[in-house]
Amino acid sequence: MASASALLQRGTIDVRGRMPYSSNATLLVDLTLDDEHGLAIYKPAQGERPLWDFPSGLFKREVAAFELDVALGWDLVPPTVLRDDAPFGVGSVQQFVHGDVEQHYFTFLEDEAHHPQLQRLCAFDILANATDRKGGHVLVDEDGHLWAIDNGLSFHQEFKLRTVVWDFSGQPIPDDVLADIDAFLDADLPQSLADLLDPFERDALRIRGRALLQHGCFPVDASGRAYPWPLV
Repeated sequence: MASASALLQRGTIDVRGRMPYSSNATLLVDLTLDDEHGLAIYKPAQGERPLWDFPSGLFKREVAAFELDVALGWDLVPPTVLRDDAPFGVGSVQQFVHGDVEQHYFTFLEDEAHHPQLQRLCAFDILANATDRKGGHVLVDEDGHLWAIDNGLSFHQEFKLRTVVWDFSGQPIPDDVLADIDAFLDADLPQSLADLLDPFERDALRIRGRALLQHGCFPVDASGRAYPWPLV
Protein backbone atom coordinates (compact mmCIF):
# COMPACT_ATOMS: atom_id res chain seq x y z
CA MET A 1 0.00 0.00 0.00
CA ALA A 2 1.40 3.37 -1.02
CA SER A 3 1.81 5.99 1.70
CA ALA A 4 0.21 9.43 1.46
CA SER A 5 3.71 10.89 0.98
CA ALA A 6 4.52 8.47 -1.83
CA LEU A 7 1.20 9.24 -3.49
CA LEU A 8 2.07 12.96 -3.53
CA GLN A 9 5.64 12.43 -4.67
CA ARG A 10 5.20 9.69 -7.25
CA GLY A 11 1.51 9.35 -8.05
CA THR A 12 0.30 9.82 -11.61
CA ILE A 13 -1.35 13.22 -11.96
CA ASP A 14 -4.61 13.64 -13.87
CA VAL A 15 -6.18 17.08 -14.00
CA ARG A 16 -9.86 17.28 -13.08
CA GLY A 17 -10.32 21.01 -13.55
CA ARG A 18 -9.58 24.49 -12.30
CA MET A 19 -10.51 25.63 -8.80
CA PRO A 20 -12.82 28.67 -8.78
CA TYR A 21 -11.88 32.16 -7.53
CA SER A 22 -8.13 31.69 -7.98
CA SER A 23 -6.04 34.40 -9.63
CA ASN A 24 -3.28 31.94 -10.58
CA ALA A 25 -3.80 28.51 -12.12
CA THR A 26 -4.96 26.28 -9.27
CA LEU A 27 -5.93 22.82 -10.45
CA LEU A 28 -7.74 19.97 -8.74
CA VAL A 29 -6.02 16.72 -9.68
CA ASP A 30 -6.36 12.99 -9.12
CA LEU A 31 -3.31 11.12 -7.87
CA THR A 32 -2.89 7.41 -8.55
CA LEU A 33 -0.13 5.10 -7.38
CA ASP A 34 -0.66 1.35 -7.59
CA ASP A 35 -4.11 0.84 -6.05
CA GLU A 36 -4.10 4.09 -4.07
CA HIS A 37 -5.97 7.22 -5.09
CA GLY A 38 -6.23 10.74 -3.71
CA LEU A 39 -6.97 14.34 -4.52
CA ALA A 40 -4.47 17.19 -4.57
CA ILE A 41 -4.08 20.81 -5.57
CA TYR A 42 -1.56 21.42 -8.33
CA LYS A 43 -0.16 24.92 -8.94
CA PRO A 44 2.03 24.98 -12.07
CA ALA A 45 4.71 27.63 -12.47
CA GLN A 46 3.50 28.53 -15.95
CA GLY A 47 0.07 29.38 -14.55
CA GLU A 48 1.38 32.17 -12.31
CA ARG A 49 0.58 35.79 -13.11
CA PRO A 50 3.64 38.06 -12.83
CA LEU A 51 3.57 40.34 -9.78
CA TRP A 52 5.39 43.64 -9.55
CA ASP A 53 6.14 43.23 -5.82
CA PHE A 54 6.93 39.52 -5.65
CA PRO A 55 9.47 37.36 -7.49
CA SER A 56 8.21 34.55 -9.68
CA GLY A 57 8.17 30.98 -8.44
CA LEU A 58 5.26 31.13 -6.00
CA PHE A 59 4.94 27.35 -6.23
CA LYS A 60 8.30 27.03 -4.46
CA ARG A 61 6.95 29.12 -1.60
CA GLU A 62 3.99 26.76 -1.26
CA VAL A 63 6.50 23.96 -0.70
CA ALA A 64 8.67 26.16 1.55
CA ALA A 65 5.69 26.83 3.81
CA PHE A 66 5.22 23.11 4.30
CA GLU A 67 8.94 22.60 4.96
CA LEU A 68 8.90 25.38 7.57
CA ASP A 69 5.85 23.81 9.19
CA VAL A 70 7.60 20.43 9.33
CA ALA A 71 10.69 22.02 10.89
CA LEU A 72 8.53 23.66 13.56
CA GLY A 73 6.44 20.53 14.12
CA TRP A 74 3.15 22.43 14.02
CA ASP A 75 1.16 20.38 11.51
CA LEU A 76 -0.50 23.46 10.00
CA VAL A 77 0.24 23.14 6.27
CA PRO A 78 -1.05 20.16 4.27
CA PRO A 79 1.74 17.97 2.86
CA THR A 80 3.14 19.76 -0.20
CA VAL A 81 5.79 18.64 -2.66
CA LEU A 82 7.50 19.97 -5.75
CA ARG A 83 6.82 17.98 -8.94
CA ASP A 84 8.57 18.54 -12.26
CA ASP A 85 6.71 15.75 -14.05
CA ALA A 86 3.20 17.22 -13.78
CA PRO A 87 0.95 17.77 -16.84
CA PHE A 88 1.69 21.51 -17.17
CA GLY A 89 5.27 21.43 -15.98
CA VAL A 90 6.97 22.07 -12.68
CA GLY A 91 4.75 23.14 -9.80
CA SER A 92 3.60 22.41 -6.28
CA VAL A 93 1.28 19.54 -5.42
CA GLN A 94 -0.55 19.74 -2.10
CA GLN A 95 -2.74 17.17 -0.41
CA PHE A 96 -6.38 18.20 -0.80
CA VAL A 97 -8.22 19.12 2.40
CA HIS A 98 -11.85 18.04 2.50
CA GLY A 99 -12.96 21.10 4.44
CA ASP A 100 -16.29 22.70 5.29
CA VAL A 101 -16.45 25.65 2.88
CA GLU A 102 -18.93 27.43 5.16
CA GLN A 103 -16.30 27.76 7.87
CA HIS A 104 -13.25 30.01 7.96
CA TYR A 105 -10.91 31.79 10.35
CA PHE A 106 -13.60 34.06 11.78
CA THR A 107 -15.92 31.16 12.60
CA PHE A 108 -13.08 29.10 14.09
CA LEU A 109 -12.17 32.02 16.32
CA GLU A 110 -15.52 31.71 18.09
CA ASP A 111 -14.50 28.30 19.47
CA GLU A 112 -11.75 28.56 22.08
CA ALA A 113 -10.83 24.93 21.43
CA HIS A 114 -9.27 26.14 18.16
CA HIS A 115 -7.25 28.92 19.79
CA PRO A 116 -4.03 26.90 20.34
CA GLN A 117 -3.91 26.08 16.62
CA LEU A 118 -4.79 29.65 15.69
CA GLN A 119 -2.03 31.00 17.93
CA ARG A 120 0.47 28.76 16.17
CA LEU A 121 -0.91 30.02 12.86
CA CYS A 122 -0.43 33.60 14.05
CA ALA A 123 3.23 32.89 14.80
CA PHE A 124 3.61 30.93 11.57
CA ASP A 125 2.31 33.81 9.45
CA ILE A 126 4.82 36.16 11.06
CA LEU A 127 7.70 33.73 10.56
CA ALA A 128 6.71 33.01 6.95
CA ASN A 129 5.91 36.68 6.29
CA ALA A 130 2.51 35.69 4.90
CA THR A 131 1.13 38.48 2.73
CA ASP A 132 -2.26 37.01 1.85
CA ARG A 133 -3.72 35.08 4.80
CA LYS A 134 -7.43 35.48 4.14
CA GLY A 135 -10.01 33.91 6.45
CA GLY A 136 -10.92 31.39 3.76
CA HIS A 137 -7.33 30.18 3.63
CA VAL A 138 -7.89 28.33 6.90
CA LEU A 139 -9.80 25.06 6.56
CA VAL A 140 -11.04 22.47 9.05
CA ASP A 141 -11.05 18.77 8.25
CA GLU A 142 -13.46 16.11 9.46
CA ASP A 143 -11.31 15.54 12.55
CA GLY A 144 -11.51 19.20 13.57
CA HIS A 145 -7.91 19.93 12.62
CA LEU A 146 -7.15 23.33 11.08
CA TRP A 147 -5.05 23.65 7.93
CA ALA A 148 -3.45 26.74 6.38
CA ILE A 149 -3.56 26.74 2.57
CA ASP A 150 -2.58 29.19 -0.20
CA ASN A 151 0.89 30.01 1.12
CA GLY A 152 2.50 31.12 -2.13
CA LEU A 153 2.74 34.80 -1.20
CA SER A 154 5.19 34.23 1.63
CA PHE A 155 8.87 34.52 2.56
CA HIS A 156 9.55 37.88 0.93
CA GLN A 157 12.75 39.43 2.26
CA GLU A 158 10.87 42.67 2.96
CA PHE A 159 8.35 42.63 5.79
CA LYS A 160 4.97 42.54 4.02
CA LEU A 161 2.76 40.79 6.57
CA ARG A 162 -0.94 40.82 5.67
CA THR A 163 -3.09 38.39 7.62
CA VAL A 164 -6.48 38.22 9.29
CA VAL A 165 -4.92 36.61 12.37
CA TRP A 166 -4.63 39.68 14.60
CA ASP A 167 -6.96 38.65 17.42
CA PHE A 168 -4.10 37.60 19.70
CA SER A 169 -2.25 40.91 19.38
CA GLY A 170 -0.43 41.92 22.55
CA GLN A 171 -0.99 38.55 24.21
CA PRO A 172 1.97 36.45 25.38
CA ILE A 173 3.08 33.84 22.88
CA PRO A 174 2.50 30.40 24.48
CA ASP A 175 5.63 28.83 25.95
CA ASP A 176 5.43 25.76 23.71
CA VAL A 177 5.28 27.95 20.60
CA LEU A 178 8.29 29.95 21.75
CA ALA A 179 10.17 26.71 22.51
CA ASP A 180 9.51 25.41 19.01
CA ILE A 181 10.72 28.67 17.45
CA ASP A 182 13.81 28.64 19.66
CA ALA A 183 14.62 25.06 18.63
CA PHE A 184 14.11 25.95 14.98
CA LEU A 185 16.51 28.90 15.21
CA ASP A 186 19.04 26.91 17.19
CA ALA A 187 19.40 24.34 14.40
CA ASP A 188 20.71 24.75 10.89
CA LEU A 189 18.00 25.64 8.41
CA PRO A 190 16.79 22.34 6.88
CA GLN A 191 18.29 21.96 3.42
CA SER A 192 14.86 21.17 2.01
CA LEU A 193 13.75 24.64 3.11
CA ALA A 194 17.00 26.51 2.44
CA ASP A 195 17.06 25.34 -1.18
CA LEU A 196 13.70 27.04 -1.82
CA LEU A 197 14.70 30.49 -0.53
CA ASP A 198 17.42 32.93 -1.52
CA PRO A 199 20.05 34.05 1.04
CA PHE A 200 18.22 37.29 1.87
CA GLU A 201 14.95 35.43 2.43
CA ARG A 202 16.68 32.91 4.69
CA ASP A 203 18.24 35.70 6.76
CA ALA A 204 14.92 37.55 6.99
CA LEU A 205 13.18 34.39 8.21
CA ARG A 206 15.65 34.06 11.06
CA ILE A 207 15.37 37.77 11.93
CA ARG A 208 11.59 37.45 12.23
CA GLY A 209 11.99 34.42 14.46
CA ARG A 210 14.46 36.16 16.76
CA ALA A 211 12.13 39.16 17.00
CA LEU A 212 9.28 36.92 18.18
CA LEU A 213 11.51 35.33 20.82
CA GLN A 214 12.82 38.68 22.02
CA HIS A 215 9.40 40.32 22.25
CA GLY A 216 7.57 37.30 23.63
CA CYS A 217 4.16 38.65 22.64
CA PHE A 218 2.14 38.59 19.46
CA PRO A 219 2.70 41.89 17.62
CA VAL A 220 0.13 44.65 17.26
CA ASP A 221 -0.72 46.19 13.90
CA ALA A 222 -0.62 49.85 14.87
CA SER A 223 -1.44 50.89 11.31
CA GLY A 224 -4.63 48.83 11.07
CA ARG A 225 -3.74 48.12 7.44
CA ALA A 226 -1.92 44.78 7.64
CA TYR A 227 -4.96 42.88 6.41
CA PRO A 228 -5.52 41.17 3.04
CA TRP A 229 -8.52 42.00 0.89
CA PRO A 230 -11.06 40.55 0.73
CA LEU A 231 -10.91 39.34 4.32
CA VAL A 232 -12.42 35.95 3.46
